[in-house]
Amino acid sequence: MQWAVCDSRCSLLGEGLSAQIRGETCLQIPLRTTRFSCISAPWVSSSVSSVQRHSTHTESHIQPAYKVTQRQLNITVRKKESNWWERLTKQEKRPLFLAPDFDRWLDESDAEMELREKEEERINKMRIESRVPKDPFRHLKRGYLFMYNLVQFLGFSWIFVNMTVRLFILGKDSFYDTFHTISDMMYFCQTLALMESVNSLIGLVRSPLIPSLIQVFGRNFILFIILGSMEEMQSRAVVFFIFYAWSMIEIFRYPFYMLSSIDMEWKVLTWIRYTIWIPLYPFGALGEAVSVIQAIPIFSETGKFSLRLPNPLNVTINFSFFLQIYLILLFLGLFINFRYLYKQRRQKLGPKKKKMK
Repeated sequence: MQWAVCDSRCSLLGEGLSAQIRGETCLQIPLRTTRFSCISAPWVSSSVSSVQRHSTHTESHIQPAYKVTQRQLNITVRKKESNWWERLTKQEKRPLFLAPDFDRWLDESDAEMELREKEEERINKMRIESRVPKDPFRHLKRGYLFMYNLVQFLGFSWIFVNMTVRLFILGKDSFYDTFHTISDMMYFCQTLALMESVNSLIGLVRSPLIPSLIQVFGRNFILFIILGSMEEMQSRAVVFFIFYAWSMIEIFRYPFYMLSSIDMEWKVLTWIRYTIWIPLYPFGALGEAVSVIQAIPIFSETGKFSLRLPNPLNVTINFSFFLQIYLILLFLGLFINFRYLYKQRRQKLGPKKKKMK
């Protein structure tokens, strides 16, 4: 068993532990501390063969901690008072099972050198940080992002609460007049959402531009073109499910970004933000696809937004043809955003990689 010491702690390391625990022999280590519960463990080189707790009567207050693995036992004794010990045990004669570990040993001069190096490292870090120019508009940008996310959160919260209350009061009847009740606020929130792409484009936020464009312009296409331009679509039940999915996602996403803009994090909210999209994004995309499919025959009959070429060609390209292409692009965009959000979730909620010592 090897031991090392510095002014604030003492460390004992026993290597070659057996994987199996058997017998009841324990190793007594009379450390220079008042009362200390430690662990003894089996070493291959001795007849000790069990892991047991025992108390030793010692001289000064300490804070012990231990770690047991299959091959070694590591006991760390943190001193409550920083001072240097002349020896580890009370008796002057060193026990046969103890040997100094000079690789980890620190005397007074080594400790002073270590403190000096840490102080120099801290000073160098401060110098490097002082060289980096500070953004004079940093607080203004934070305030803008905080207010933007707050306004969006309040808007989508109003939509979600209004739809939920109407659902409980009116039941299925609330499905068919959702657009006439909610559309004004949804128009406002989705128009304001264009700023997300602008923020990403000018580097105000670190979010990539492509996923933002796919979501913002995809939703606005459904809202303004498919639903807003056709009265026949505004009384469909699918409108309820689209608006409900959108609002349910955003009432967690915007508070998360709002707190992030002021360097705050609520772990429960973080988990919800990076988890709730898993069922809701496919659900919302399915609702959008259903609305497009229902709108195709309506646009074919009315000829709205159809492209009529000059008389010599005498060809008309129906807008319904573009809607069929849009269906393919919709699920392609869903795949891109799904992949991006999955990577984000792994970074935020995935297991942290431990550094090899």
